[in-house]
Amino acid sequence: MAADFTQALSAQDALVAIMVAVSASDELIRTSELVAIQKTVNHLPVFGDYDADRITRVSKMVFDLYEEEDGLDALFGLVRDVLPERLNETAYALACDVAAADGRMAETELRLLAEIRYELNVDRLAGAAIERGARARHLTL
Repeated sequence: MAADFTQALSAQDALVAIMVAVSASDELIRTSELVAIQKTVNHLPVFGDYDADRITRVSKMVFDLYEEEDGLDALFGLVRDVLPERLNETAYALACDVAAADGRMAETELRLLAEIRYELNVDRLAGAAIERGARARHLTL
């Protein structure tokens, strides 16, 4: 199933897949994370011409890949294949925003963020700045 869909995977789908992967990494997809993904798709310029109905299909693909033994590696391969390198930091920023959306970061989310940073070759200093920005945007009183 996942292999059939990946033929038509777009760069925008890859960004959505990264966000969904972070949300699902702790095996508990919170409403705040889903809202963050939906808001991101609805408001960021990179998604200006994106069909938001594809979020469900991309999510299913991510869930299917998570069921496979090397699914995470396959996901990263798919993302690298379709995502322009100039959007790697964007993907990492979106991942950080989803992870921070519920006000707490589980250890599994932190490990996945580190892996995303590595797999997308995001500079450590740039990654730290992105993480700091995500934390600042999602603080509560």
